[in-house]
Amino acid sequence: MDTLTVELGERSYPIHIASDIFTTLSSLMPVLNGRQLMVVTNTTVAPLYLERVVQSLSSIADVDTVILPDGEQYKNLDTLNSIFTALLEKVHNRKTTLIALGGGVVGDMTGFAAASYQRGVDFIQIPTTLLSQVDSSVGGKTGVNHALGKNMIGAFYQPKSVLIDINTLATLPDRELSAGIAEVIKYGLIYDADFFVWLENNMAALMGRDQQALIYAIKRSCEIKAEVVSKDELESGLRAILNLGHTFGHAIETAMGYGVWLHGEAVSVGMLMAVDLSIRLGWLEDSVADRARALLMQAKLPVVSPDEMTPEKFISLMSVDKKVIDKKIRLVLLTALGTAITTADFSHEALGETLLAV
Repeated sequence: MDTLTVELGERSYPIHIASDIFTTLSSLMPVLNGRQLMVVTNTTVAPLYLERVVQSLSSIADVDTVILPDGEQYKNLDTLNSIFTALLEKVHNRKTTLIALGGGVVGDMTGFAAASYQRGVDFIQIPTTLLSQVDSSVGGKTGVNHALGKNMIGAFYQPKSVLIDINTLATLPDRELSAGIAEVIKYGLIYDADFFVWLENNMAALMGRDQQALIYAIKRSCEIKAEVVSKDELESGLRAILNLGHTFGHAIETAMGYGVWLHGEAVSVGMLMAVDLSIRLGWLEDSVADRARALLMQAKLPVVSPDEMTPEKFISLMSVDKKVIDKKIRLVLLTALGTAITTADFSHEALGETLLAV
């Protein structure tokens, strides 16, 4: 087992990475406030893992469950309310602990429910998709979507621990695996050029679900995110670089309808747009675009935005983004492979050219 720590003072927490973690789940749990647990999962994950999780945890607590519909289109206030209803119907008190068993949608909603229920209860992440294992389960970003913008309603609220079982990737559809790899590639682009080179040399192994390659990719991704979050928990500066491609990508997700494009698929195109704009501004070598495109294509990710996305539609939706300040769009761009900045200081003419080109 590999264990990392997200260093946040009194709110620090571990990330455990192992295979077959469900067999030792009860021993890996942090100290619980009380005897109540509520496992939140969805209709896809429940048949695969819920019984094993409940059976393991029943030795240490009273376990209730709530099963949500599966899909980004259900990441909204109505679905969130079903978690609150389950907690109230089962009379869970403020010493309860919520457990998110699933991908990023389940994790984000469970975390937001934990941040809100009785003004805050504990929660634990058990991510079952690659994307959630390397990104959304770590760092405490929680929330839901609105019809007008993705992740616009939420809170920063850290889990008590993150428990990653790489065996869950064996049941992950190929498209979901690729979507997760998009976020892995992101870490190389923004923070670690050597990791990007490792990905170029090992993408075939990742796509083939080689266990050692997956463990390294997950561990290195979590190390980078933990380091960035430890330095800037509330995204007042450095942490914003973790959003490379996300402003473009969220616009695609919103315009196309939540769930039509997977998050990682939209981010793939968004990252290429960020790279393209960085090159047009003279900040980045041309070769980075070719290397990034080749790597994303090897991961079977899209590299062209949907035909429906006009520059005008992009700008309209990008203007409703959490990084917008004083009505100025701020983007994460690259100044070198492995080095990113967040800025509003870019040519809007160049941005328009990028929106037409990618």
